[in-house]
Amino acid sequence: MTATPPLRRHVLVIGGGASGVLMAYHLLRAAPETRVTLIERGPRIGLGLAYATEDPDHLLNTRVLNMSALPEDPEHFLRWLWQANRSVSGASFVSRATYGRYLESLLAPWAAGPRLRLVQAEAVRLTEAPPGRVTLTLDDGQTLIADHAILATGHPRPEAVRGLQADVRLLDLDPGVPVAILGTGLSMVDQVTTLLKSGHRGPIFALSRRGLLPREHGPGTPLATSLGEVPLGAPASVLLHWLRRQVRRAEIAGGTWRDAIDGLRPHVQGIWSALPEPERARALRHAAAWWEVHRHRMPPETARQITGARQSGQLQILRGAFDRVTPHPCGVWLQYRPYRETGTTALNLAAVIDCRGVRRDPEIGAGPLLRHLLDDGLAQIDPLRLGLVTDRSGRIVSRAGTTSRVLQAIGPAARAALWEITAIPDIRSQTARIAAELSHSPARS
Repeated sequence: MTATPPLRRHVLVIGGGASGVLMAYHLLRAAPETRVTLIERGPRIGLGLAYATEDPDHLLNTRVLNMSALPEDPEHFLRWLWQANRSVSGASFVSRATYGRYLESLLAPWAAGPRLRLVQAEAVRLTEAPPGRVTLTLDDGQTLIADHAILATGHPRPEAVRGLQADVRLLDLDPGVPVAILGTGLSMVDQVTTLLKSGHRGPIFALSRRGLLPREHGPGTPLATSLGEVPLGAPASVLLHWLRRQVRRAEIAGGTWRDAIDGLRPHVQGIWSALPEPERARALRHAAAWWEVHRHRMPPETARQITGARQSGQLQILRGAFDRVTPHPCGVWLQYRPYRETGTTALNLAAVIDCRGVRRDPEIGAGPLLRHLLDDGLAQIDPLRLGLVTDRSGRIVSRAGTTSRVLQAIGPAARAALWEITAIPDIRSQTARIAAELSHSPARS
């Protein structure tokens, strides 16, 4: 019988959403001398903002074959699905609630053993003490000491705004009333599908600065693209012209723009890292919204619902800048500034749902853990307000410019250095790489 290796390293994973679960999973697989404590304030792990929905019509925006937890085993998620439904294929789009259950299941093999501990609490303060180790304080008074801490805190949570609602499912709406949604991305798409499924007949307005909708998934094959072909470090305008040439190249070969985008995806982090800060800012202002609607697409079933609602006139896309919401006894006034107009327009609505996306200043409404990290100088927000300053491995850089050896960030929290680190294919690769690095580093006795 093989002896169990002694547990010589203790890693804290703070945040039990998709990033945190994938991190814990890869650590437990790759580093047998490591024990993991996963801290999550909610009652369930693996959900976060993305997979907490139970609506079966809220679908993944990525095919099953691209959602495996294992970079080297693309059929891992598919085989898990086959346990309940053999009709699912790798090209299917399943519900996000189903994927949340898959993420929960990943840690089941270690649930009763000594290497995994799940703690339901909120992390409030993290310090590098004693030297070379970390101390974490929880809101229930517990103190945890470990060799390494990994922040998997996800996207910044939106700040509550009076008059704006977080989810249409929390409202008791008459089917005929008009409603509006701020944002025209995938979160808006989910809210519209929920309204349509509930039998809502009233007008639905969706407002964003550019009025762009996610494109539809379609068949295709990634265009073979090497990093050497990419004009690294070139201005954003040059990169955009180069990408348009890639699209033409894909079309000449009988494909579509999807092939060019998918061929570029593996190199996006390298492209972002090579951009100087002024060009990063320019890309965020002028190109990011266009990239995201082509990169993060709607499943065909969902796209048909949205197209039908637009063609019937029930769903209207408005281009303009949100100004404010003013509640009144029968609902709210939504005021916005239409594109290229100086004055504002007001809509009288029953409700306004806030779906303005995940690119928010992480310091606004920061939780106690981030607040203390910033106040104590152990971390800083990047100049573009995307996330924590880290190196490309996610190691957190202090206000003094020192790169920590024991504090690391993954997933959206590390977006400032990597940009494309919010989707499962990117996060699974990042967490597998970090787990491999830790498994080869000297373990403490």
